[in-house]
Amino acid sequence: MATLARIGRRLPRALSITLPGRAFSAQAAQSAENPTPPAPVIRESPDRVKWDYRGQRKIIPLGQWAPKIAVDAYVAPNVVLAGQVVVYDGASVWNGAVLRGDLNKITVGFCSNVQERCVIHAAWSSPTGLPAETSIERFVTVGAYSLLRSCTIEPECIIGQHSILMEGSLVETHSILEAGSVVPPGRRIPSGELWAGNPAKFVRKLTHEETLEIPKLAVAINDLSKNYFSEFLPYSTVYLEVEKMKSSLGISI
Repeated sequence: MATLARIGRRLPRALSITLPGRAFSAQAAQSAENPTPPAPVIRESPDRVKWDYRGQRKIIPLGQWAPKIAVDAYVAPNVVLAGQVVVYDGASVWNGAVLRGDLNKITVGFCSNVQERCVIHAAWSSPTGLPAETSIERFVTVGAYSLLRSCTIEPECIIGQHSILMEGSLVETHSILEAGSVVPPGRRIPSGELWAGNPAKFVRKLTHEETLEIPKLAVAINDLSKNYFSEFLPYSTVYLEVEKMKSSLGISI
C-alpha cells in the first residue's frame, strides 16, 4: 500500500511536466493548419500625382484664382501664396511669409520685398470705404514679422519689423514706419514723414537724404535675393499658360 501511495503522489508531478509539452504541440499543429494571414500591402493610388514641379513651394490656387509670380521674382521655398496674389518683376518674398489672397487681391510691386514671417491678408471689404485689397507698390521694404491687412503702401516706403497695418490704412510715398508700430484702421501716414508707436503717431519730417535711401534699400535687397534665386530652379507660373496652350492644341501634358 505504501508503494502505491508513493506512485500516486508522483503521477500528478509527471502529468504536470508532460502537459505543457502537449499543449505546445497542440498549438503548433493548430497554427500549421490555420496560418496567420500576411499583412496587407498598401499600394499607391494610380490617381495620385507623383511629381508636381510646384511642389517645392506652397502655391495654392483657390477656385478660378491662382497666384502669379514674375519670372525674375524670388519666392522662398517655404512661402505660402494662396488665391489672388501677384508678385511683380524683381520683387522678393522671403522665408516663412504667408500671402493669403482668399478674400481679396494682394499685389507686391516691382523691386519690393516682403521679409521673413510676414503675414499679408485682405478682407472682403473695408469699413472705411477705401479699397479692401492689399497693395504694396514699387520699391517698398516690409520688415520681418509684420502684419498687413487690406492696406495700401505707396512707392518708396519702409515698414519696420513687427509693424501692424489695419484695414483701410494708407502709407503715402517716401514715408517710414518705425519697428513695432501699429497703424489703426483708416489712418493715413502723409508723404515724407516718420511715424512710430502704438497707435502710430507723427515723429518728424524725413530729410531729403533719408528719402533717397529708401529705394536704395529695396534695390540692395533685390540684389541679395539674386544670390538666393540662383540656388533654385527658375520658377514662375508661366507653365500654366504653356499647359493651357498644349491642351488647346491637343498635345498631351
